[in-house]
Amino acid sequence: MKQKALRVLTYNIHKGFNTTNRRFVLHQIREALVAADADLLFLQETQGEHSQKKKNVSDWPEISQSEFIAEGVWPFYAYGKNAIYDAGHHGNAILSKYPFESWENINVSLVSWASRSLLHGVIRLPGNDRDVHILCVHLGLIGIERRQQLASLCERIDSHVPHDAPLIVAGDFNDWLGRAEREFYDHLDLKEVFRATHGAHARTFPAWLPVLPMDRIYYRGFTPLSCQRLSHSPWRMLSDHAPLAASFSL
Repeated sequence: MKQKALRVLTYNIHKGFNTTNRRFVLHQIREALVAADADLLFLQETQGEHSQKKKNVSDWPEISQSEFIAEGVWPFYAYGKNAIYDAGHHGNAILSKYPFESWENINVSLVSWASRSLLHGVIRLPGNDRDVHILCVHLGLIGIERRQQLASLCERIDSHVPHDAPLIVAGDFNDWLGRAEREFYDHLDLKEVFRATHGAHARTFPAWLPVLPMDRIYYRGFTPLSCQRLSHSPWRMLSDHAPLAASFSL
C-alpha cells in the first residue's frame, strides 16, 4: 500500500489573539486549522492557562488552547511550557493524528524573563516501523539568546536523533538574518522546505503584510512535495504570524 503524504503546518497563534491583541480569535484560528487538514501541527505561543483572561474574555475555553484546538481532530498532543507567570503559562504544542512514542520538553532559557524550550516528540506513521522525530521550537528575540538556543537544539538532535531517522524541526525561529541555516545544513544536513521548493525563505511576519522570514520547517529523511505560506483570508486577520504548510513523502 502506498503511503500517503505527511501534511505539516507550523503556526505562532499569538495566544489566540489577533495581530493588535484587541480581539480573541482562537475559535476562528481553530476553524482555519481544521480546514487546513494537516496531520501534524507545530504551534507556538499557545496559552496553557491564564486566570485573568479566563475571567475577562467571554468565549475563553475551559480547557487549554492546545486541547481546545485538538479536540475531535488531533487525538494526540503534547504541550511544553515556555513561560510561567503568576496568571498562568504559555508554550509550544504539537498536535498529531498519529500517536506519540514519547515526548519531552527541554528548557533552553538564557534569561528568566524570556523563558524558552524545545518540544521534542517521536511518532510512528501508519505502515512504517521507523521512528519519526519532530521538534517544535520558538527561539528568543535577542541574538546571543538565539545562538545559544540554536546550539542547544543542534546538541539535542546530535545526541537524541539517529542520523538516518526522519526528522522535522518547525516553529518560530525569530531568525530574520538567516543564521540558523549554516548550522543546520553544515552540521545536521537539515534543509528548509520553503527554501527548497521556492528558492528563498517565506516571509511570514507580520501576517497582514509579511516582511520578515521568521517561521520555518526544516527536514531530513523526507522528500518535500510542496510548501506554501498561508497569507490569504482568513489567516491575515488572525495571528500576527502567517502559517507555513508543507507536505512530504518518506
